[in-house]
Amino acid sequence: MIKLNVTDEISRLRAVILGRADSNGPVPKLEDAYDPKSAEHIKAGTYPKDEDMVKEIDAVAEVFSKYNVKVYRPHSIKDYNQIFSRDIAFVIEDKFIIANILDDRSKEIEAIEHVINQIDPSKVIEFPENAHIEGGDVMPWGEYIFVGTYYGDDYENFITARTNMKAVKHLQKLFPYKKVKSFNLKKSNTVANENALHLDCCFQPLGKGKAIIHKEGFLIEEEYEWLVDFFGKDNCFHITKDEMYNMNSNVFSISPDVIISEKNFTRLNTWLREQGFTVEEVPYAEIAKQEGLLRCTTMPLIRD
Repeated sequence: MIKLNVTDEISRLRAVILGRADSNGPVPKLEDAYDPKSAEHIKAGTYPKDEDMVKEIDAVAEVFSKYNVKVYRPHSIKDYNQIFSRDIAFVIEDKFIIANILDDRSKEIEAIEHVINQIDPSKVIEFPENAHIEGGDVMPWGEYIFVGTYYGDDYENFITARTNMKAVKHLQKLFPYKKVKSFNLKKSNTVANENALHLDCCFQPLGKGKAIIHKEGFLIEEEYEWLVDFFGKDNCFHITKDEMYNMNSNVFSISPDVIISEKNFTRLNTWLREQGFTVEEVPYAEIAKQEGLLRCTTMPLIRD
């Protein structure tokens, strides 16, 4: 049996599900793109190739092996995008929560049945159908659960709005003793650098009391200010619009001191090392073309 335990984003990682990219299928049609960044690359003819993305994910698997992290992989489904394992489910404490994601992606959860079957069935939770949620929007942080959402009445019009207020309320019901703090994120179906697809696209808490944040990703200034106050202004690394577009906030912590980051994030990686972090650099620029990065491709199951 897998004894789940995740209470934050940074405690020492022991077991994780890592996505796969070996049979992504043909380049999607433009009208089938899930996000504006993928659409950009479909138009430009620069959509990532499977073999390049496989190399990138293998580089992360090597880092996990170096730190003795147990890695589970989804079973391969032919011609199906299975890169972003964070979207399909997430763990809070000892509960495995199956996300409500876009219908087109529903097979992804079947590909990790072999993992779910090793979890106590009473700990596996499905959300009600009208409560939409994806793991990229959910961050357990001690007594808090931070959740990215979109408050607007036009929620239905945004393919980029993945977590709704019904889901935020349902999370609060599931964890009544935690403070569920929601953040209204900026959404755009057409302009990638104006779109915070998930909370981890514009914010990420790190070890040592630090955090990465992109102010313009938040629609309500008070909510952004709340986070800056919570972590302390001097502890926040503010990323630019271009850095957000390149997914600089979407790094992944193996422990309070060790972070996996993209090798081209020069300004961020320099700052992280100045703060005393060990930075494990990997190439991930091809995967980034689909508006997801390191946190999106990993789903922690056990942290100490």
